[in-house]
Amino acid sequence: MNKTRHLALCGLLLALALCLSYVERFIPLDLLVPLPGVKLGLANIVTLTALYFLGAKTAFPILILRCVLGSAFGGGPSALIFSLTGGLLAMAVMAAARRLPFLSIYGVSILGAAAHNTGQVLASMVLLRSVYAAAYLPFLLAVSIAAGMLTGTVSALTFRALAATGQLPARGTKQKRT
Repeated sequence: MNKTRHLALCGLLLALALCLSYVERFIPLDLLVPLPGVKLGLANIVTLTALYFLGAKTAFPILILRCVLGSAFGGGPSALIFSLTGGLLAMAVMAAARRLPFLSIYGVSILGAAAHNTGQVLASMVLLRSVYAAAYLPFLLAVSIAAGMLTGTVSALTFRALAATGQLPARGTKQKRT
């Protein structure tokens, strides 16, 4: 893939991740799961797509820019801390888990969701200067399973659709240079 096309694709993925993060704010998930801060993690679909098709070296900057810009557009400094802490831990875990041959996209996504929630709880423990925030982690980990399965399912469907268009290679194949 030439540099211009690669940069354009990264910009498109970043914009899509920001849109999904914004749209997610309007989903009244608290009606189903009465826990503060619980989200579906729709932007993780883009993160997984970037990780699987473009690699970790490209997916990390997309994630960081999404966290920074998302916070600038409506989250503030504390949102940036939580987003970066959770996002970077999730990306590191997913990049490592992706290399395990016995894990599917669903397992990688669930581990990413669990790592994201763990990172956010760690950030809250530091910000609040209290270990008591860790008591919230078991509830968030339970929700991680459902959220991870949802984003894993949508990601798997996205992978199939992208491979079918011929715009991105099927996973595990080498991309032709253009």
